[in-house]
Amino acid sequence: MAENKKSAKPDPTSEQRRLQMADIARLAGVSVSTVSRALNGSGLVNAETRERVAELARSLNYSINLGARNLRLQENRTVAVVVPFDAASRQHISDPFFLSIVGAIADALTDRGYEMLLARVDAEHLDLASRWVDSGKALGVILIGQWRHHDQLNDMARRQLPLVVWGGEMPQQLYCSVGGDNVLGGTLATRHLLQLGRRRLAFVGDARLPEVWLRRQGHAQALREAGVAVEPALELAAPFEPGAATGPVRDFLAAHPEVDGLVCCSDVLAMLAAQSLRALGRRVPQDVALVGYDDMPLAAYCDPPLSTVHQPVAEAGALLVDALLRQLDGERPGPLTLPVHLTLRDSAPAPR
Repeated sequence: MAENKKSAKPDPTSEQRRLQMADIARLAGVSVSTVSRALNGSGLVNAETRERVAELARSLNYSINLGARNLRLQENRTVAVVVPFDAASRQHISDPFFLSIVGAIADALTDRGYEMLLARVDAEHLDLASRWVDSGKALGVILIGQWRHHDQLNDMARRQLPLVVWGGEMPQQLYCSVGGDNVLGGTLATRHLLQLGRRRLAFVGDARLPEVWLRRQGHAQALREAGVAVEPALELAAPFEPGAATGPVRDFLAAHPEVDGLVCCSDVLAMLAAQSLRALGRRVPQDVALVGYDDMPLAAYCDPPLSTVHQPVAEAGALLVDALLRQLDGERPGPLTLPVHLTLRDSAPAPR
């Protein structure tokens, strides 16, 4: 028993190293984790801080265990896949689009010999996604969606965090993104409704989100091409989460009986709109034709089956993983925009 107790004592060298790191952090005015990153040469710490930490480490005769560090890096085959959540709407990870794209990423990581760490952060604090890299738990981050903080993503890119984002290419973008052609998607959906003879078109989706903003750009472009006025009153900034969107969608449609066509920024929003229209005694597509977005498998089994903009989710999963691994190899891949197309079903059928 005495031998077991003796063997369980902490390594004095290890204890001394921890004390020295805390001393360095105190003298440098930074956190212990920042000291650790600086001594490991992380690009997430600015050059001035790295130099200050290195000087203090030398003065305290601190030596980093490079062999152990390299072994940890070689053994780490984990990528953090982060799905932000809106604290107000609490959009669930069981959302059909999230499930589809996370599944595609998981398949691609498995094919390349990597593991996935699935995590969530508050959509108001996207920069928290960096903590899995900072802590050494993951090599890099794949973030699902830009949400409302494009600036935070640019800040992470400036710090050279290995990061790829599912989303649309935005002005002054510094980070790598992979996403469908949102402008084209909005244009195709609106053009189709116009070809069906619909002229009072409503747009349903929160344009504070970059992807939805781009879809609205395409929607407005198609209206202008057809000589139809863009009416802000016919836009509803509905969230993607069904529980939060149901009431606003129902109230909006009740207040706008003149609407004869809907461009919805997700298939779930399109399904909620179809339910609300039926409750109001309006028929789809006879009275109101509607188009969804994403072309999730369930879109084909709705009542009526949804016309929708198809996003290449399976291909996107592989491309997101490829872009991240290229960054880890020292490359700087730029934004990639994937083609989309319109899948026609009964909610807005092909013109006769």
